[in-house]
Amino acid sequence: MSRDSQRHYSLDDYFMVEEMSELKHEYWNGEIFAMAGASLAHNEIAANVLSGFRMRLLDTDCGAYGSDLRVQTPSGLYTYPDISVICGRVLLLPDRSDTATNPLILVEVLSEATEEYDRGEKFMLYKSIPTLRHYLLIAQTEILVDHFERVEQDEWQCHSLRDLGEIIQIPEPPLGISLSDIYRRVF
Repeated sequence: MSRDSQRHYSLDDYFMVEEMSELKHEYWNGEIFAMAGASLAHNEIAANVLSGFRMRLLDTDCGAYGSDLRVQTPSGLYTYPDISVICGRVLLLPDRSDTATNPLILVEVLSEATEEYDRGEKFMLYKSIPTLRHYLLIAQTEILVDHFERVEQDEWQCHSLRDLGEIIQIPEPPLGISLSDIYRRVF
């Protein structure tokens, strides 16, 4: 991500920039950040997870969405997770058909440029989403998935998976995906 400038932007300014640009941007604390493009491995991983989740959620009231669905946190971050899973009705911001507020699962595919942010500040901002129960961080340069699971309001447990035979298990909705499916055509 890169800063557009040091200027303080309103939320209306941000939405105007978004509507006029072919790029995606994040908005946080009055600043607008252009989001960088993604590598082939990043795209393979994101597509594998999205298609795997969609197939496994067909008979549920949950949907899996790609990186074109913006998510807004109560803390004021507007961003585009690589994958969002939402169960029940998708709660959208008033007058916005592209910004959800109630994800159950968020997935980010890590890159060298974003890993520190995705693990640190962004995760802290995601934690303010009351519906969020699972946060998956997927490495693209090695076989590694960190599955953060909310066990109490302010307590998260991390399960690190490193073997292609391992399966990420999410109890509700019943959702499992193997690392071999996640990393298909990557490793």
